[in-house]
Amino acid sequence: MKKLKIAFNFLIYNIKSTNEHGVHSPFVYDLILGTIYNRNAFYCYHPIERLRKDLMHSKKRLNCTDLGAGSYLQNTRSKSISEIVHAAAKPEKYAQLLFRFVNYFQPATILELGTSLGISAAYMAAANSKSKLITIEGCKDIAAVAKENFIKLELHNIEQVVGNFDDCLPEVLNKIDQLDFAFFDGNHRKLPTINYFEQCLEKAVEGSVFIFDDIYWSDEMKVAWQEIKKNEKVTVTIDLFYFGIVLFRKKQVKEHFVIRF
Repeated sequence: MKKLKIAFNFLIYNIKSTNEHGVHSPFVYDLILGTIYNRNAFYCYHPIERLRKDLMHSKKRLNCTDLGAGSYLQNTRSKSISEIVHAAAKPEKYAQLLFRFVNYFQPATILELGTSLGISAAYMAAANSKSKLITIEGCKDIAAVAKENFIKLELHNIEQVVGNFDDCLPEVLNKIDQLDFAFFDGNHRKLPTINYFEQCLEKAVEGSVFIFDDIYWSDEMKVAWQEIKKNEKVTVTIDLFYFGIVLFRKKQVKEHFVIRF
């Protein structure tokens, strides 16, 4: 049933979506060409994807604690690294899009909710070596492997935080002056998503970019995405089906775009 719902939502998305030629905002038009439809092969793509390939063949097993959607109680069980990559790592297409967004905006402070094995964090950190990327992961065993991956890729601008988002996020936000870029990929339920968004909103500034993963993953996430779009501080949103992009630009007229990707 869930797969049928996602397929139906994707059909509606395809009907509604357009490309850059259907966009009349110069800022959004340039953004789409510079990020979403930028087909350049950047320097970090190959080493990160080579690492992903190695992880996909790893049979090493980890004790995984799931604190996300559907896990009202902690659900701990053994999974291989290969299984985790297939289930949780951002696909190449979307991980590289994260790189392009960071490369385009050059944010100083980046926050990621949901490290997993570190593929998406690696792409974002590689896009701006002068940035500070803080990534939060609920499972210590998975976070440990992510740390090894960051070392292999020689990424030195990543700070890891291990623990429940509800406990860690307020502490992280208290330590930073502003939040330039955030990627929400850790809990796909409505109330936690809205809660994390509202907390991060307090640190958002002119030009901040928030990206939400899996906005059509469930009915709850669809509702959460609609509520986020309605927030008075949000001016521009871009619906890419799997990603929801939120932009804070006071000079822009509030507008929502559905872009084919």
